[in-house]
Amino acid sequence: MFRNSYVGNYSLQSTGALASSMWGWHSEVGLHILRLHCAGVFDKFPRLKLIIGHFGEMMPFMLQRIHNNEARMGERKRPFKEVWDENIWITTSSVWSLDPMRCILGNTKIDHILYSVDYPFSSNEAGLKWFKELEGSGLLTKDQLEMVAHKNAEKLLKISL
Repeated sequence: MFRNSYVGNYSLQSTGALASSMWGWHSEVGLHILRLHCAGVFDKFPRLKLIIGHFGEMMPFMLQRIHNNEARMGERKRPFKEVWDENIWITTSSVWSLDPMRCILGNTKIDHILYSVDYPFSSNEAGLKWFKELEGSGLLTKDQLEMVAHKNAEKLLKISL
């Protein structure tokens, strides 16, 4: 049912949490993005656009390490940071903390950050509470808040709200 790397001397309930929303989901998605890069997918399809959730599935926190070790993968037409900047958008997806946002603002283009709630796993009310906290934090200008709230999604998805 769960990969052995998540099984341990704890309850099945703990294993489930560890393997999914607590850690496993995020690390697995990040790993899959890196696998796509290793396989040359972004070189073959340079206009490919991916949206990944939960503030980038741990990747923003590891971008510098990825960059520092990327030469070990062999040649790529584009470094991963370029792929990150041009091919990947990230959503907030119920990570209701300003700490990840502080990190992301340092290494992710503002027009690649999308607000989302992750319903049904998180409520719209929780998302609104966090967004108001973000607004009051001073981390973003009014224009940047609008970009994250809806303008970036409108542009990426070619929709009007």
